Order: sequence, then structure tokens, then C-alpha cells
Amino acid sequence: MDRGGPEETPAATDPARQPAGGQDPRLFLQTLQTLWSTRDLRQLREEAWKGFATLDDPLTTLLDMLEASRGCGGRGPSLEAWVARELERWLQAQPRPEPAQGGRALKPLQARAVRLLTEGPPSLVEPLVSLFQLQDADRSPVLAHIHRLHQEGKFKEAIVLGTKLQLQADLDVEKMCAPLLLQDKVDLTERYVDSSPLLQQRLLALMDSWCQPGFDIRVVARQYPQATLRLERLSPRALGRQVLRLLEQYRLGPALCPNVVTQQRLAALRYLCYKRLVERSISRESWAELVQGLVGQDECLQGQLLRLLASQEDVAAVAQCALDLSLPEERLPATVVAEMSQLRLQERTDKAPSEDRRDDCYRLPIAREDIHFLASWEELARHEDTLLQPGQVVGVDLEWRPSFGAGGRPRVSLMQVAVEGRVFLLDLPQLSSPAGGQAPRAFSQLVSRLLSDPSITKLGYGMAGDLRSLGASYPALAQAGQQLQGGLDLLQVHRQMRVADRPAPAVDGATGPRGLSLLVQQVLGKPLDKTQQLSNWDRRPLGEGQLVYAAADAYCLLEVFWALCREPARFHLPGALPWSLGLGRSKRRGTWEPPPQKASASPWQEHSPEAAAPEVPARAFRVVCDSMLGGLGRTLRCLGVDVRVLHSGEDHRQAAEVARQEGRVILTSGLPYHKLRAQVGAGRCLAVDCSLKAQQQAKAILRHFNVRVTPADIFSRCQACNCDQYLKVSKDVMKQLVRLSVHLGGPGGASTEGPHSDGEQEAGSALEEAPGGCSYDPPCRWLEDADLQTRVPATLANGTQLQLAGVPAGVLRRPGLRHFYCCTGCGKVFWEGSHLARVTSNFQEVLEGAPRPASGPS
Repeated sequence: MDRGGPEETPAATDPARQPAGGQDPRLFLQTLQTLWSTRDLRQLREEAWKGFATLDDPLTTLLDMLEASRGCGGRGPSLEAWVARELERWLQAQPRPEPAQGGRALKPLQARAVRLLTEGPPSLVEPLVSLFQLQDADRSPVLAHIHRLHQEGKFKEAIVLGTKLQLQADLDVEKMCAPLLLQDKVDLTERYVDSSPLLQQRLLALMDSWCQPGFDIRVVARQYPQATLRLERLSPRALGRQVLRLLEQYRLGPALCPNVVTQQRLAALRYLCYKRLVERSISRESWAELVQGLVGQDECLQGQLLRLLASQEDVAAVAQCALDLSLPEERLPATVVAEMSQLRLQERTDKAPSEDRRDDCYRLPIAREDIHFLASWEELARHEDTLLQPGQVVGVDLEWRPSFGAGGRPRVSLMQVAVEGRVFLLDLPQLSSPAGGQAPRAFSQLVSRLLSDPSITKLGYGMAGDLRSLGASYPALAQAGQQLQGGLDLLQVHRQMRVADRPAPAVDGATGPRGLSLLVQQVLGKPLDKTQQLSNWDRRPLGEGQLVYAAADAYCLLEVFWALCREPARFHLPGALPWSLGLGRSKRRGTWEPPPQKASASPWQEHSPEAAAPEVPARAFRVVCDSMLGGLGRTLRCLGVDVRVLHSGEDHRQAAEVARQEGRVILTSGLPYHKLRAQVGAGRCLAVDCSLKAQQQAKAILRHFNVRVTPADIFSRCQACNCDQYLKVSKDVMKQLVRLSVHLGGPGGASTEGPHSDGEQEAGSALEEAPGGCSYDPPCRWLEDADLQTRVPATLANGTQLQLAGVPAGVLRRPGLRHFYCCTGCGKVFWEGSHLARVTSNFQEVLEGAPRPASGPS
């Protein structure tokens, strides 16, 4: 709360500016301050509105009040800002506008309001802009203030003020947005350019320029030393995702961002080569069609394709790919060219090798004649009774043409509906045209009736996303997600199986099945054959392999459901299945959601070979993570594990080198799992399931390697830099260092809270203890004068600068907080708070020596 000090000279005493309406603004403010301290907002509002009604010129009086209390602002809730907002509400409730709000009388008030806005707290910006129509006021003083904020490193305040006053045309978009992007505050830049297509294009061009090959984001970061950088969020891949999202949001063409488009196509090319040459999970025909459409006449991508093929060890597979794409032989290795000659000879003398259905995959248990392709309203009508039979269970799936370019997901091409003994494939492009015709009406009515009938159990895997795609593709089904009643998403069931159990062996191998294919393997014994998944689903007629694949994708849902109903305990699901009892259905969407379960040792784990692995203390467990597992890395560091996270530019081969040199285990989420495992040996490389959250990933890893974590391990390492050396700093010394940094102009550090902080709270709030009275007290020595190289800026003897800007003023005033900790590696400052309690509670099931909650009904 802000209170005007008695030493202040109120502007209202100036003879040239007498209080309006005979009301002394100081007395009015003091009356409200008394009520403000009681937090009785109802009485405060009544008194404020009563006072407003006695004023001849409320806007002038508001300015008098704000000027009288100027200079006493704080970071807490502001009475002055509350009064300004309340006056705005009061004026809106009046039957006629106040005279001072229009015409020439507003000009001098605007000048005073601008001065207050440039000198007051940020909480005053919005009400002052609205009350005094400051977007129409003289821009010069405000622009000067925005430039001053920018020079002081207050980038957020500068861009918010520029947005509120609509000053974008007078400001440089790159200068305003670049530091916000460096701090991962894209939302503020989005609001800044929201009303101007030209600014949107400039923002995207800036972000795209940061994605060009060889660009070093640290060069830009050095221009803004005051910014709290989030460089881990600025990898080309992460930036590319943001650019693609904004391109779609702003409805702009991909030609505006050539670097991101090339980056995306190159990533797609690598993915397709992996699917064909490593996983062998895509057909020759589909692979060649997709690669040709992706590469086209782009010489850069053609060169990348040739390098990708040349790096593969399977010469026969590479030669077949080169033949399928008609690649120039002069740019291929001699061994590949020789193999291509052999393949040509074989094609002339023998039949080309076929890609038959694999015997090690799930087989559709129904005959080919039971797969029905429906492309007209007459065919829909013929099978309507079967599709809409009350009380039955159906499997629902969708297919669409794969797309690797900007512009969003393609239109859904096929809808599969499986009932016992039969599968119906609905040709959506044919059934949805012509618009307004009989076929589109019959199709949309049938789908709506199917989804909305609660007596029909609809099975899916990732149903919410599928229904969103269906609605986006066909406007008549835009409400498909809201219509769903009686749905069961087996993806949610699958996740529940994973929570109750450690990841199955197939999850740990990157080359193993994933998603629905993994669920089918775990329940039915064999995975799905996914070779047709990336085929062209817009092609008509569909190939025989596509028809069988599409039918199997829907029918397997029925077989999985029946198996789970027969033996729920085998899959560690609740004994009384919610869907068999008609319980657990979401009232909002009609989809089943798994109930929370207590943490317990699973039967699978008790019989697992890894359960007998030697126990490893957390601080002795050393891992290296790829750049996509930053969240997992920070979580493991939080538990005391020694974690090195590769930077976005480091190749996966660096992980193998680090693992060998430093004795670390590799944790990877990417495709090169099989190569890494071969380089470091069995048991030293683990593929992490990216469908799980970081906390679940960490628990699975700790169990897999039998890592012992104790309460003393929590926060024994810095989550930011992995250092395990801290210095303890008394509150008095910390106050001195912060005061010197602020008053003597020392540069600030990180404004984000450290992992041990509990955020900024009101002074006097009690510290939360971890369960069982655990407290944070790492073994470290006190900071001494000899440890400081300089005090302004506060720099340790090893050259590390303390990040004092991350210490809120409210924390320094908090009673009961006796000391702080600073990381000697990166300078982050931590203090004990509720974060310790949260981490202890979240990981209670894997903590050794931590008290367990009393058992009871879940």
C-alpha cells in the first residue's frame, strides 16, 4: 500500500492550483487510506463514491491526489491506482459525461497526467490512459519516457506503455521487441503488434532472421546486458515453432519467413529418411512421393538429401531410395552407384521386392469384404442402422494427408468407424461436396447423431485432437467436440497404465512402437504396422494397403477395449472399470477421465530385472541430456542429480563423447537412440518418453536406475547451472549488497526467481515447511569479505556476479527469513520458501527417509 509521507509538499497547496470543489485531496486520500488499511473494500468503495459525488471536477481532484502522494510508490497494491480505476467506474455510471472530459479543458489535464504517468508506478498507466484519453495527448514526453525506460533496462514497462498509448508507429519495432523475445515474453510482443499487419510482418521477419543457419543469438543478447535472458528458449527449433504459430495466427504467407520454412523442411527430410532407412516404417512409394514434394527444385534441400543418404550404412536401402527418386549418380558414392546397377538388373530379370504385410504386427481379424468404403449418401443410408445401433461400442479414427510445410494441418480425408465384425471408411472429401448437397447433410447428421448418443461408447486415441481436426476441416461439424457423449479416450487410459507402472521395455527404446501402436503391443501382443501412416490419404482410389491399414487402426481400438475389460488388473487399472460401471464420465464433454491413484510399488516393478540393480546415491548419479530435455534436466538437478544438458547447437554425438569421458548416462528424446546406445554400451543410454511430464519422467528414471534420493539431496545443486557449491549470506549482508546495487548503479542480475524461492509475497507471511518439518540447510560456509572481488557490482572472487535483481524487496523484509544462498557457479540467489515443500511433496514416493502421508481413501 502506498501512503503519502508527511514530509511531502502536496501540489494541491500551490495557489495556482486550488483543490476542486473545496475538498482537500490530502484529507480525502487520508480518509481512504484509513479504510484501505482495514481491507474493507465494500466500505472503501462506498466512501470513495460518496466523495466523488461531492467534487465539482473529479478529474482535477484525482490529479491533485496523485501529485500529493507522488514519490511514495511501492511494488505492492497501490491505493492511488485503485482510486483512479474506481473513479473511472464511477464516471461510467453517471447519466451524463463530466464537462472536463471533453474539449479544450482536457488539454492541461492531459499534460499533468502524462507527467504523473512518467513518474508514477506502472499500475497507474491503464486508468490514466483511459480517464484522460492520453492516446490523443502530446506524445513527445511519453516517447522520451519510453526511451528512458528502455535505456534503464525496463523493457517490459516500455513496451506495455507503448502498447497502451498506441505509440507503435513512433517506435522501432525491433528495438522494442528484441529484448522481450530474449526474455521469452513473446506474449507482450504479440500484443504490441496486434493491431498492425505491417508490424506483425516486421516482428516475424526479425524472428526469422534469428533462425538463419550459423546465427549466434548471443550477439544480439550482448546488446541488452540488463535483460534477464532465456536463451534456452531461443534455439532455432523453438523460435521456428513460434514463427509458424504466428504465421497461422496472423494469416500470413510462409514466404515471409524463408529461414524457418527451410528449417522445417530440412527437419521433415531428416525425419522421413529416418522413418524409411532406420525404422523401415514407411513404404517406398509413400517415402518417394513425400520426399519429392518436399525437396522439389530446392538445391539446398537436394544437397542435404544427398548428404543424408550418403551417411547411411545400408547401401542397398540407399541405392533403392536413389532409384526411386532418380537422383544423379555423379553425386552419389561409388558403392551406391554399383548397387543401383545391380537393382536395375534385378528389376529387369525378376519381380521387384515386395513389401508384404509383416507377420510380427497386429493383423486385422476380419475379412477384406467386411471393410466398406462409403462415398455417397446412398451408401451411408444403407449402413446407417449398423453405425447408429444403440448400446454398441465403436472405434473411431481419422486420417489426413501428411504435411511438412507451414499453413496448419491439412483437411481430414478419411473417417474410420469400426463396429464388431465390420469397419466403415467414410470418404470425407466426397461426402462433404457439393456444399449444401444431400451427401454433406446426410454425413454431418450421421456423425452428429453418432457422437451425441450416450448409449454408444465411442473409442479413440487422442480423441480431443481428432475432433478438433474434424471440426476445422468441415464447418458443419465444428461442434463435434462439444457434441461428444459417451466417449472413452484410450490415450488417457494408456497414460494411467504408465502412471501405475514403470514404462515398459518398448518405451525405453526409441526404435520401438509408440502411441496407439505401443498400446496395442502391450495389450494384444503385437504392434500396429505403420508403413501406410504417412501415405497420401487424398489420393483416390486408395491403395489396398491403405484400406487395410485404416481399418486396422480403428478395429484395434475395439480389441484393446475388450481386453482391458476382461483383465483390468493385468494392466494395473482399477478393479471396477469406470466404463463398465458407467462411472467417471466427464460432465463437460462426456469423455472418460482416469481417476487419481495412490503412489505404490507396482507388481511389474517387483518382478523387473532392474529392481535388483545396485542402489546409486542421487549425488553420484551423473547423466547427460539432449537439448529437448531441459525440463527433465532441471527436475533431476532439483533432486541432487549431476546433469549436463547439451546446448541446442550441439550434435547428439557430443552426448556419447561426454558420456564416455565423464562416466554419464545418456538420456535422449530424439531419433539417434540406437546409435548412441551402440557407442556407450548396454544400460548407459535411455530413451525418454516425451508424452510424460518432466516430473513423471524423473520418477521413471530414478526407479529405472535404482537411484536413492534423500531430503538432503533436494536443491543440493543449482537448477540453472548444475553447480553444487553455495555460499550462505546473512540477511543483513544481502540487504547491504542489494542496496549498493540499486543506489550505486550496479547492474542487475536475473529478475526471475531462483528455484528455491517461493516468489514474492507480502511481508510477514509465514514460511512453509516441507512435510515432516524438513528444512533447507545445505553444508556450505558463510560469505566473507575475502569472497567478494567487488561489491558493486557484487562479484565473487572467481568472477561470478551475484544476480541481486532476482531478490524482491518484500523477501528482504520477511520476518523469520535469516539467510540466503548464492550459487558460486552462476550467481543466482536462493532463499527458503514454499518451493521446498512442493518438491518434497511431489517426490515423496521416491524420497528415502521422507514421511509418508497417512493412507486413506483416494
